[in-house]
Parts: sequence; C-alpha cells; structure tokens
Amino acid sequence: MKQPLVDQIYEIADRIARGAGLEIVEVELLGGGAARLLRVSIDKEGGVSHADCELLSRELGAALDAGDVIPGEAGYQLEVSSPGVERKLIRPRDFERFAGQKVKVSLREPVDGAKRYEGVLSSFVDGVVTLETAGKLVAIPFDLISKANLKFEW
Repeated sequence: MKQPLVDQIYEIADRIARGAGLEIVEVELLGGGAARLLRVSIDKEGGVSHADCELLSRELGAALDAGDVIPGEAGYQLEVSSPGVERKLIRPRDFERFAGQKVKVSLREPVDGAKRYEGVLSSFVDGVVTLETAGKLVAIPFDLISKANLKFEW
C-alpha cells in the first residue's frame, strides 16, 4: 500500500528538486496515524546546504498539502536532509555517478561466495556493478544488491 504513495511523492519531490538543482536520493514514509514521518534525502554536487533543505521542505510540503497526496486527518511530519557522507546508493544513476569511490555492498544472494563486499566502485554497465576489491574485480548484478552505500574514510 505504501509503495505507490512513496513513488507518487518521489515524482513530485523530483520535479521540485530538479528545478532547484537538487537530486532526490531517497523518499521514506514511516509510521502511521499521527506519528507518520515523511523523510526525504537530497543531494547535489558540492553538498547540500540548510537553505536547500528548507527550500525543498517548503515547496514539497505545499505541493503535497495542496494535492492532498498523503491521506488522513492526522497529517505527517516532513523531514528533509542530506544523505550524509556514507549516502545510500539506490538507483543505477547513483552507481554511475560514484564510480571511483569506495563503497560497501550487501547482496540478497552470494556472488563469488560472499554476500558483502567493500571496495572501489569501478563501473556500472548493462545492469552490472563492478567492484575492485582485494586486487580483483567482482561483477555484481544490480538486482542482487539489497543495500549499498558510500564508504567514508578519514
């Protein structure tokens, strides 16, 4: 039930974000009733400012309320933030954008005997993520990835 609503919210948020030079990283609708939380993570080249978060929060909140997109009398709380330095990689374009960066990847099924990898994201081509880990390349089908994020190193 939630996923079609989350997809609809993503589309609205993405239209607003693109107009402001921002990228929607993730949209989550958590909880229920009066405790519903709509969490939206945004990013842009050079990083996200507080003003970017305020802008998207204001415009997205107004668009959602005007269209009565999130049903129910209880309302919701909207939270807009940066994904942080270890941002999630969710869509194919994320893997394309962050080629050359260090990543952590968890898989639904083992590839080459392992379900977790950490290494440098070499490429994303034709639905396959290639990681360089321990001096070798590992080819991982995108649809086997359950979770992936950038790995920050000090």
